[in-house]
Amino acid sequence: MRRSDGGQVTAETAMALPALVLVGMTLIWGLTAASAQLQCVDAARAGARAAARSDPGPAVVAAARSAAPAGARVALTREGDLVRVRVEARATGPGPLAVRLGGEAVALAEETGEAVG
Repeated sequence: MRRSDGGQVTAETAMALPALVLVGMTLIWGLTAASAQLQCVDAARAGARAAARSDPGPAVVAAARSAAPAGARVALTREGDLVRVRVEARATGPGPLAVRLGGEAVALAEETGEAVG
């Protein structure tokens, strides 16, 4: 008498497939969150460069927002000769995967720089 293993393979596949889909979706979410984090850092740098050139505040915020992820918040502060730009965004995800991302850059305003030489 011969037994068939055909049904067992189907059951194993049915058990493993949801786990593989979950791992794949988690990896895709991680890549998306990492990309948004890099966008936050780049946006803060763009804003700090604009602020260092003595661009007006709305232009600095616009420069940062153009490079930031959708829905990001941009904060611009000045502390003496330093200009600080902070960009914050949220990476959406289920439950604990919804994380807050951010980037910050500081630049010395050009009008306060001393001539070298």
